Amino acid sequence: MRLQSSIDYNTRWGEKVVLRLGGKAYDMRYIYQGAWQVEIEDAAVPADRKYSYEIWNEGGLVRSEWRPHVLPAVLPEKVILRDRWNAHPSNSPFYSSLFTDVVFRRHRSKLSASAPQGNVTFVFDSAEIRPDQAVAITGSGKLFGDWKKMVLLSDEQFPQWSVTLNVKAPFEYKFVVVDRKSHEPVLWEEGGNHFFAETVPSGTLVVVGDIVPKFNTLPWRGAGTAIPVFSLRTAESFGVGEFHDIKKMVDWAVATGQNVLQLLPINDTTMTGKWQDSYPYNANTTFALHPQFIHLPDAGVKADKAYKALKEELNALPEVDYERVNNEKARLLHSTFGKIGDSVLQSDDYVSFMQKNKEWLVPYAVFCCLRDEFGTPDFSKWGKMAKYTAKKVAAYAADHKKDVDYHCWVQYCLDAQLKDAVQYAHSHGVALKGDLPIGISRTSVDAWAYPELYHLDSQAGAPPDAFSVFGQNWGFPTYNWEKMSEDGFAWWKSRMHKMSEYFDAFRIDHILGFFRIWEIPMDAVHGLLGYFNPALPYSADELSEMGFDLSDGSLTTSPLDDAVIEEIFGDLAAEVKSKYIKDGKLVPAVATQRKAVEKFAGDDDKSTRLREGFLTLLDDVLFIEDPRKRGYYHPRISAQSTFSFKALDDYRKATFTNLYNDFFYHRHNEFWRDSAMSKLPSLVGSTGMLTCGEDLGMIPACVPSVMEELGILSLEIQRMPKSVTEEFADPDKYPYMCVCATGTHDTNPLRAWWEEDRDLTAKYYYSMLHGTGDVPYFCEPWVCERILTSHVKSPAMLCILPLQDWLSMDGVLRYQGNPSDERINVPAIPRYYWRYRMHLPIEMLIGESAFNDRMKGMIRGAGRGV
Repeated sequence: MRLQSSIDYNTRWGEKVVLRLGGKAYDMRYIYQGAWQVEIEDAAVPADRKYSYEIWNEGGLVRSEWRPHVLPAVLPEKVILRDRWNAHPSNSPFYSSLFTDVVFRRHRSKLSASAPQGNVTFVFDSAEIRPDQAVAITGSGKLFGDWKKMVLLSDEQFPQWSVTLNVKAPFEYKFVVVDRKSHEPVLWEEGGNHFFAETVPSGTLVVVGDIVPKFNTLPWRGAGTAIPVFSLRTAESFGVGEFHDIKKMVDWAVATGQNVLQLLPINDTTMTGKWQDSYPYNANTTFALHPQFIHLPDAGVKADKAYKALKEELNALPEVDYERVNNEKARLLHSTFGKIGDSVLQSDDYVSFMQKNKEWLVPYAVFCCLRDEFGTPDFSKWGKMAKYTAKKVAAYAADHKKDVDYHCWVQYCLDAQLKDAVQYAHSHGVALKGDLPIGISRTSVDAWAYPELYHLDSQAGAPPDAFSVFGQNWGFPTYNWEKMSEDGFAWWKSRMHKMSEYFDAFRIDHILGFFRIWEIPMDAVHGLLGYFNPALPYSADELSEMGFDLSDGSLTTSPLDDAVIEEIFGDLAAEVKSKYIKDGKLVPAVATQRKAVEKFAGDDDKSTRLREGFLTLLDDVLFIEDPRKRGYYHPRISAQSTFSFKALDDYRKATFTNLYNDFFYHRHNEFWRDSAMSKLPSLVGSTGMLTCGEDLGMIPACVPSVMEELGILSLEIQRMPKSVTEEFADPDKYPYMCVCATGTHDTNPLRAWWEEDRDLTAKYYYSMLHGTGDVPYFCEPWVCERILTSHVKSPAMLCILPLQDWLSMDGVLRYQGNPSDERINVPAIPRYYWRYRMHLPIEMLIGESAFNDRMKGMIRGAGRGV
């Protein structure tokens, strides 16, 4: 095939445009006024028919297109391409699978291109055309009966639209959105008419791809529910929500006009088998699914009398009994595998699953076996298996085949059950939104197999915020981004690809971690002793010039004068001074927070006071030395509340405040932007999922622009406003490209929040709800409905509310106990039991037609889902 391609692109001095087709790069020739052209005599067309343009200079690749172009399926001897550069569009979320495969999913009877034997093909992308609509072309001349005839475009490759016409004479034309059934015009493209005047030689196809019509479509807005899988409850559950239960949740979503179900992480967190493993953000793998979500009968477990009795007993519990549920499921699965395992392992489906997933699955299965064999997930205690090698793992898998096969089989069942639920959701117009944890466990398959990708000598967390005044210490190792970049972030892309098998959207947990992470020394407990990484710490000389001499260590160590010790420890001060301070220093047994916690581990009053006292004392520093850049220092977060700060003279207090504000709010803006842009574009673009970011907390000024540029939806929580001048955010002023919610799994549900702080509630009632009279003591149904309505009516693209809050507006369906019981997590408590379960079965919820109609009316009345 002979190919001629042209594109308009205004390059900079020294740049050139390159056409990439079939693995080859073809330099294009500059013509004039930004026009570039290339002719290829014998062009090899790749199987996927994709090609793209790139910008190069002497230093290499400068930029590439956001999405590739696609050649027509039928190609003659010569093809002439008239293209335009595929830049990242402002409406890029609509190109995600949430829309292309679910919300705007095209009907089975896709429109087919007319006259494929023609000589001119018009092709362009338009992602916001609704499923009940189509695009047509009309114009002057015989071809269109002088504007009386419309020709439909094909949406077989939606969001791409194309039509091939047999053109014999010049004509004016325009594109129009039409009703899919009646073909009546709905919306004409903006701007003037186009004109085609080329004479097409015989045996040639001209592909017009440089004209993209603009349609003034209404912004689509949808609604959804946030609910962890473990919190689902149906009559078929086994004491915990299962992937099987998602189908019934989809039925309820359809009945109420919702399009999205948002879940918490679903990866396996089994470490010790104790309730502490309920924490979904501390997975032993970033690939495998949690066995607790398996529906036993679908895995082959016989639903006999004993099974049914146990199921009823566990399902009657108000909350998840993590240990019992998981132990019983493991017992029944082991028994079943012993009976049917050999036959399943020989099936074509299982063999295919193993082939596609063996790279992560075998190491995971071996990890599980070693964890159980040694009684710990801490691989440093696994003897000769402590250090991972592929050879040792393969040998172990061969020697322990039956046990390894068991774990692989469980994952095979889980994968099939979740994909079945996903397919069911898609067929009903409902998308699943997943959660991408920012951290990985230091006792995980990932840390064992790829230790070079992480800084295992540090901990990740978050600076102080509304969740915790001490900051958060998650205990996860931080990422070695430099090492990860060497192979183009292959680990991240594999992780994202696995997620995309199940989800059409995902939430990046703590997206700020891609700009900078809050890193905490291993010997620290509180997040207050953390620092940002990467960062631009001050040198000792810089600080000295500002009046802070660090040479004697007084500003980098805790003050031990009598007044401070007595203030912190009270009547225990004398004991502290005599036993734990020697020669002006803390003794080694309490010299770090980790050691102090180990020293005073008891729950008695004295141990608690001493433990908390030393934690407070050790927090009390003004500067923290950078562990990887000695001689450089970070100001300690929230240092203005320390004794060290109060001991400064007024001049140095003012100086410290100025450098503190510069450091945390100005110094790093461009630096952190560059940091994020070196990682996020390739990760976000590695799948078709819609990307949403959890951008709460201490937000650098560069974050919103990066998220906007990459099409990442922000998260808006009314009680956690982005502006420091606001006490509450106004839903009416939310940006369109966002997800709005009344709260998260880390906050109290609406009703419990109402009772948290009466003064704050009063401010909210009068300023945001414009209430009159006395403030309702409880968050009554009408109050909840008013709050929910304000969120549903907001401009936000997605309004995804916790299930607890949706139900709160009905006095009968809402939980009748203490509203705080519905809280999922308390971030200030490091070891929290994640066990919340909805108080009524989904089957009952589906049957509440009056409530469901009312909820659907609220959603549709606000213009959502249409």
